Amino acid sequence: MEITSDNGKILIIFGAGGDLTWRKLIPAIYNLFLDEFLGEDFQIVGVDAKTFSEDKFKKHLLEGVNKFSRSGKSKPNDWKKFSAKISYFKADFTSQKTYKDLSDLFDKLEKNWGKNSQKVFYFAVPPSFIKVIAGQLGKSKITKDREFSRIVVEKPFGHDLESAKKLNNMLTGIFYEDQIYRIDHFLGKETVQNILAFRFANALFEPIWNRKYIDHVQITVAEDIGVEHRGGYYDHAGALRDMIQNHLMQLLCLIAMEPPLSFEPNEVRNKKVDVLHAIRRYKREEIYDFAVRGQYGPGWIYGKKVKGYRQEQDVDNRSGTETFAALKIFIDNWRWHGIPFYLRTGKRLPEKSSAITIQFKPVPHRSFPSEAVENWSPNRLVISIQPQKGIRLRIQAKRPGLTMLLNPVDMIFNYSDTYKIQPPDAYETLLLDVMLGDATLFMRADQVEAAWDIITPVIEVWKNTTPADFPNYAGGSWGPEEAEALIAKDGNNWIMLPLAKKNNAGKE
Repeated sequence: MEITSDNGKILIIFGAGGDLTWRKLIPAIYNLFLDEFLGEDFQIVGVDAKTFSEDKFKKHLLEGVNKFSRSGKSKPNDWKKFSAKISYFKADFTSQKTYKDLSDLFDKLEKNWGKNSQKVFYFAVPPSFIKVIAGQLGKSKITKDREFSRIVVEKPFGHDLESAKKLNNMLTGIFYEDQIYRIDHFLGKETVQNILAFRFANALFEPIWNRKYIDHVQITVAEDIGVEHRGGYYDHAGALRDMIQNHLMQLLCLIAMEPPLSFEPNEVRNKKVDVLHAIRRYKREEIYDFAVRGQYGPGWIYGKKVKGYRQEQDVDNRSGTETFAALKIFIDNWRWHGIPFYLRTGKRLPEKSSAITIQFKPVPHRSFPSEAVENWSPNRLVISIQPQKGIRLRIQAKRPGLTMLLNPVDMIFNYSDTYKIQPPDAYETLLLDVMLGDATLFMRADQVEAAWDIITPVIEVWKNTTPADFPNYAGGSWGPEEAEALIAKDGNNWIMLPLAKKNNAGKE
């Protein structure tokens, strides 16, 4: 059932010949089309410098849909209807003629539809083109209608605090802030969105969601892959910029934020910014007490030998770029003062897994005899984001039998068991939100800058000190020993709990 507005919809993708469009954007838009969220009057306009005939371009996109769409291989009749809404412009991003031609196309479409259209300009391009395209859009005045034009900007949004401020100033000099959608696909994931529902729709948890009852919080985003074909980009970015500044900081905000008065977009984003402003800033000389970096060397994953980072394509063979980063963060406000938040991310780790672990404090007094509590462990809540999606709550229970013996058991909510429908891809959620004008899941300028303000001192200290021990963890391990020490000196250890183990038959 269609739930969008009556306006037409035009999605303009700059960089339409690239990997992001092929793997993510078009499969997501195609699923929105199948689910009838786009209406009859919509158009996808691909813009790129690459030479494609329109038929060749559509064939290329079909290959991506068949390979990456959650709905599976496209049915011929469905693709015929969808592809009729696709056009391709071979164009120079720097030429004013490109934008004049686009404007003429918009006028033609709106005349045929007999209605105004919502125009979404998606910047699926390298960061160096953002300023060029934004400037030309401003000159052409095709985005001057604040209500009917929006831009979507992919990360990386700057490479440090200064560059992020410059980029924000440039964009807000051309567009209104409410026209700018800074996209982080992590926020579109079903389980990430469910954090808000879990926290604020249940009276059970909010009263204990504070420093009185929580001992510490862990956020892990682990990848089993290396840098693959992204060596050239990654060697100038690293794990801190690529993952922690955006993905992990966003997860931290959702866990730590205060209850919003409403789910109006700016109210939710205000609460997130409050968290970032409350995070303790460390002095340069303190950085190595609270931040750890690593780089993978050769190793073994899933029984297969893998090469080290410095042997990857387009990577400097003496590179000091980190492929692993871990931080200990404190939030200096009434709710969280003194409670550590441990963040870690890395490539070439043993498995692909993203999870948030909330470790609760022990009960204040154990009234049970010592022999009853041999396997005692504190209550623990694990929110699993990927690859499995769900929530696990660990509690203590009595074992069956004639004696009082306690051991931990888990209460599990698993998406795949509870819901038989497949959740939408993150880009489906986010693209639909852009069309509807819902900015809740998108980063505001001040939020981006606050996150960079936290991370930039670490970047600068690491940049000015060449790591003498790189590579310092083997591919297939859980990172450098220093990451274990970072959390162990507080009496804690890193926790990774799958929602449900699979047996040899692959069943859960």
